[in-house]
Amino acid sequence: MRHRVKNKKLNRYGSHKVSLLRNLAREVFEHGTIVTTVAKAKVARSFIERIITKAKRAKNGDLWARRLVNREINDRRLTNKIVEEIAPKYMNRNGGYTRIIRLGYRKGDGAEMAILQLVEGEES
Repeated sequence: MRHRVKNKKLNRYGSHKVSLLRNLAREVFEHGTIVTTVAKAKVARSFIERIITKAKRAKNGDLWARRLVNREINDRRLTNKIVEEIAPKYMNRNGGYTRIIRLGYRKGDGAEMAILQLVEGEES
């Protein structure tokens, strides 16, 4: 039975899925927007939003929260960018840091494509 099974498999085993999510998150944080399938975008959205929420705690001087962000991203330069540039934009926002815009279907295999991007936040 499937009761209370929330996570999507994305047709991958565990470590492959985690690697995919980390790579998608890195690209979003570096470039601000990516084009991917809708299924991957939906799973990556929750992963990215959890990282930004942890980074908001780290901006308030919480070293452990910064280490949690670095654990997920595994790139110090990008961790600094998230904590010092991206997270402060969303200090007055409780979630909803990303948006998914559907593009249509890919010609080769018919997969539904989408843009995953960070919402423009206010600088406070």
